[in-house]
Amino acid sequence: MISNTNIFEGYSDIVTVKELCQMLKIGRNTAYDLVKSGKLNSVRIGARYLIPKVYIVTYLQKQSGLPEIL
Repeated sequence: MISNTNIFEGYSDIVTVKELCQMLKIGRNTAYDLVKSGKLNSVRIGARYLIPKVYIVTYLQKQSGLPEIL
């Protein structure tokens, strides 16, 4: 089960696309596709996308079919 308290502990509460790539072990293009399409919620400030860690956990829960625990 995915827990928002212990997953991705080494990352701050809000991450960049570069950190998202590291967290999910995905490429840069895939990461940008996720945030630009709205499949993964994010906040755009200027040219930067910032992703609250809680959005990543929610996305993973939806993708895996696990019940939300947030």
